[in-house]
Amino acid sequence: MKKKKINLRDLKPKEHQGEHSHDGGHNNNSTEVIFDFRTYLPSIFSLVMLIAGIAIDYFDAFPRFSGWIRILWYAIAYIPVGFPVVKEGWESIKKGDFFTEFFLMSIATIGAFVIGEYPEGVAVMLFYAVGELFQNAAVKRAKGNIKALLDVRPKEANVLRDGDYKSVSPEDVNIGEKIQIRVGEKIPLDGLLLSEKASLNTAALTGESKPDSILKEAKVYAGSINLESVIEVEVTNKFEDSSIARILDLVQNATARKSKTELFIRQFARIYTPIVVFLAIGVTFLPYFFVDDYVFRDWLYRALIFLVISCPCALVISIPLGYFGGLGAASKNGILFKGASFLDAMTKINTLVMDKTGTVTKGVFKIKEIKAIGWEESEFMKYLMALEEQSTHPIAKAIMEYKENGEDFEAKEVSEIAGKGLKGVVNGRAILVGNKALMIANAIDVPTETESIVESIVLVAIDNKFAGYVVIADELKEDAKETISALHKVGIKNIIMLSGDKDSITQQIAKELNVEKAKGGLLPEDKLNEVEILKKNPENKVAFIGDGINDAPVLAASNVGIAMGGLGSDVAIETADVIIQTDQPSKVVRAIKISRSTRKIVWQNIILAFGVKLVVLILGAGGLATMWEAVFADVGVALLAILNAVRLQRMSWN
Repeated sequence: MKKKKINLRDLKPKEHQGEHSHDGGHNNNSTEVIFDFRTYLPSIFSLVMLIAGIAIDYFDAFPRFSGWIRILWYAIAYIPVGFPVVKEGWESIKKGDFFTEFFLMSIATIGAFVIGEYPEGVAVMLFYAVGELFQNAAVKRAKGNIKALLDVRPKEANVLRDGDYKSVSPEDVNIGEKIQIRVGEKIPLDGLLLSEKASLNTAALTGESKPDSILKEAKVYAGSINLESVIEVEVTNKFEDSSIARILDLVQNATARKSKTELFIRQFARIYTPIVVFLAIGVTFLPYFFVDDYVFRDWLYRALIFLVISCPCALVISIPLGYFGGLGAASKNGILFKGASFLDAMTKINTLVMDKTGTVTKGVFKIKEIKAIGWEESEFMKYLMALEEQSTHPIAKAIMEYKENGEDFEAKEVSEIAGKGLKGVVNGRAILVGNKALMIANAIDVPTETESIVESIVLVAIDNKFAGYVVIADELKEDAKETISALHKVGIKNIIMLSGDKDSITQQIAKELNVEKAKGGLLPEDKLNEVEILKKNPENKVAFIGDGINDAPVLAASNVGIAMGGLGSDVAIETADVIIQTDQPSKVVRAIKISRSTRKIVWQNIILAFGVKLVVLILGAGGLATMWEAVFADVGVALLAILNAVRLQRMSWN
């Protein structure tokens, strides 16, 4: 995905925008749809006039209510709801687009007036206007979750300049500058925490309601809310490169990537509509040659009914709305789909390939076991820590988290033996810390029990005697086991783990998680090769879950690439199709469920619309359906489809 420079002022929620020619809504150039009483006034006025007119007709309350007075009454009722549609149809014709729903509605209702069916003409337009109001309300509801995300845009930044904090636009802050965030304020830019600690609400970014407690020099992201005390942050990204700006851009453009179903229906509507128009002309004139008692007015009425029924409103409104509802529901759950096409693709996945480190494990080394031989554990660890303090290796950092304070143990003459470990002198004792090769090189016997340990192991010798070992392991994420079980339940039977870590460690993790197939010791190109082999079988639809950095080639090659913890990863945002904004693999299961629910609702709407329309079209052509049935087949079905699509906003996928 090409990276786009983002201007803060461009990131306004865009309600109900875009062209409309059978694409599900009026052509609105405004960026917001205002829902207030004035929006409903035209429909209310027309409804009152229509009911009053029908009542006068039925009860014959005013004998003079006939002729031009009756026509004028219904014309006045028609104009508030009909004029905008007729105007839109005319504008479309001027652009060369004849066969729009506006054209169909205009011809059908004006035709109804021509043959004297004034109440039906008003009713069709009135119901259509009410349908548009329902549609706009549904769109607003569907966009609510995404608008909430857009509302996390930071408005200002308090930046330290000339010894004082000044309020400026986040776009005007440079990398390396220091910003201050007060309690309750949003962090305006990505950066490193300079304060000792902070408690942040990242719900708008990750979907997680639990506050995130972080320590000095940890990364913080724009859009997070500071909860406890005033904090200071050093800016590491310009606003246009910040995580929140990239995510906003992603969400804004998500609906541009249409699903195949959505594209098919829109193409179908453009072919279907002119066919129906010519069929309506045929219904009007062809019976003249085949029917003895041909009455032009009767067959024109049937043709008008045919036209009203033929409007593909339910399809072109409810299908995009269904997909948009799915995208909104996913974002509410901390899952970002880069487009409706990936909602569809996710429903077809039957093979899931996953990375290990950072995906099902935390990617952070922790001490799993300490075995001291001939020494007290605390003293043994002090010797070890004194030496490891000189190293920057991740394993050394894990050892330094041990609870003992070893300030009275000082290491001297420390040197590194390449590929083996460290040696040095601590409080007058010779210390060796490293792997088995280091021990063998110094003629130190290592117990055979260490050979069965698959995790990373640090062997320790004191004064040329084996003193014990420490086992270091990467922790499983809390929901890792639950995720594999849930994936099996949703029908993903083929689950494969590929890792760059040692094969023995990979196999052990796979066994713990009940993953049947696993391979370790793989380079990024090896993982890519494994996925390509799987894809050669056309029955395999492969999703790959990785951290979005080393696994970028595989993310790009998979049918669906899913990035874990993508909030802070440039490569994840650029490469993956689906981004899990937290480090929870269980969200992948939720993404699959949301995708399936969305597709189910879309197909329900397609079947509903086609089924009802087909029945009423046949009845209308045969003279067995009136304009009222036509209204239901068009606007009524559209309303039912919209209400069905809105259900996505109320569903839960736990």
